[in-house]
Amino acid sequence: MIETVMSMNNISKSYKMGESTVQALDHISLTVSRGDFLTIVGPSGSGKSTLMNIIGCLDQSDTGEYILEGDEINKLKDRYLATIRNKKIGFIFQNFNLLGKLSAIENVELPLIYRGVKANERKEMALSCLNQVGIGDRASHLPNQLSGGQQQRVAIARALAGNPPILLADEPTGALDSRTSQEIMEVLHNLNKKGHTIILITHDLNVAKQGKRTIRISDGKLYEGGDVNHEFVNIH
Repeated sequence: MIETVMSMNNISKSYKMGESTVQALDHISLTVSRGDFLTIVGPSGSGKSTLMNIIGCLDQSDTGEYILEGDEINKLKDRYLATIRNKKIGFIFQNFNLLGKLSAIENVELPLIYRGVKANERKEMALSCLNQVGIGDRASHLPNQLSGGQQQRVAIARALAGNPPILLADEPTGALDSRTSQEIMEVLHNLNKKGHTIILITHDLNVAKQGKRTIRISDGKLYEGGDVNHEFVNIH
């Protein structure tokens, strides 16, 4: 039986822009199974950033239900949401978001420090994560001593720390050249083969096509089931 790791039902989100209201998400529903590799593709202004923020528990919807591993997110207070973000979601960002004064291994250790993992154990866990993404030999390097692709591998290793059920990647290849982008996608594919659930948000059709499942977002609505170059079926 396939296990559901997260589900959204009838999610809407709007923002006030001066005197007008922008409907960023329009009554969408989405289910992600454990071990899935879901890509969500859409242009600027389509609602994908808002969707990412809600999936990542960085923002909450106006209406609807969001359940992540049994937790009903919209009913949780801020301190619990911070715990959810630390334990259940590994974030991978376009611009890596590494701390420049910390080494690769120290950057990977950060989420483990917040969890209270003891120093020796977290160093071992962090090095294991770096080895998983093929950069264990750069553990002592600072970010400015690494290439863009290497920095993104460190960022992926940091997301892996603590083995969260979901890896949420926001334009993870957006700051990389095409060859390095494909190397990063291969890292993500290998992690997915090992059982990690990945949700990747992108504007790049070539990246979107590499998911097991692809959803298009447009004007705050979700579409699934077709070719990414053509119209999908509305699943809201």
